[in-house]
Amino acid sequence: MGRAFEYRKATKMKRWGNMARVFTKLGKQITIAVREGGSDPDTNPRLRVLVQQSKKENMPKENVERAIKKATSKDEADYKEMVYEGYGPNGIAIVVETATDNPTRTVANVRSYFNRHGGSLGTTGSLQFLFDHKCVFKIAPKEGVSLEDLEFELIDYGVDEVVEDEDGIILYGEFQSYSAIQKHLEENGYEIFSAEFERIPNDMKELNEEQKAQVNKLIEKIEDDEDVQNVFHNMID
Repeated sequence: MGRAFEYRKATKMKRWGNMARVFTKLGKQITIAVREGGSDPDTNPRLRVLVQQSKKENMPKENVERAIKKATSKDEADYKEMVYEGYGPNGIAIVVETATDNPTRTVANVRSYFNRHGGSLGTTGSLQFLFDHKCVFKIAPKEGVSLEDLEFELIDYGVDEVVEDEDGIILYGEFQSYSAIQKHLEENGYEIFSAEFERIPNDMKELNEEQKAQVNKLIEKIEDDEDVQNVFHNMID
């Protein structure tokens, strides 16, 4: 098993453990996908995967419809995807992905979390060298196709790691390969449970329990913000 999967196992995002937050996150992603590619899942690949993912997460159909309607309404504020980067206590690198209708409010909030918990917000792109930006697909196993066969089949489409876990098969690929991977999976009858983007750290830092508690306090505060979609860091949990 490779570095990406080991990192994913070690950093379970608490944000995805709360159903209400899952629905909020998916709702914003659906709204953004519709704004970018239209409201028809047949012609909007990103939306198609998100609708499938919302079903797997048992997100009510009316929530999905509300998110789509929000994207097509001229009266609703537009969501912008903003990324903030900084260092937490003990030199831990932290990347914060947000979806917000008020970037001024969001950056002020994120900066205050860093400042109050012994960290500092940096400039955009300052931590880019520390993380690999990956697309991550979770799919159902396909009868008659082994992991080795699957990896060989997908390597030309940008997949560089294939791992089986208790819920299905996880595929890791280059960020820019998202569309090619999704297209191949759909055209070849693979069931896609979810498709996300993750930032995998190149270098992990080990801290003692007291230092971990300091960093986790900051991360939890950031994750509690409604505008925050994902938080990535390079601390070994």
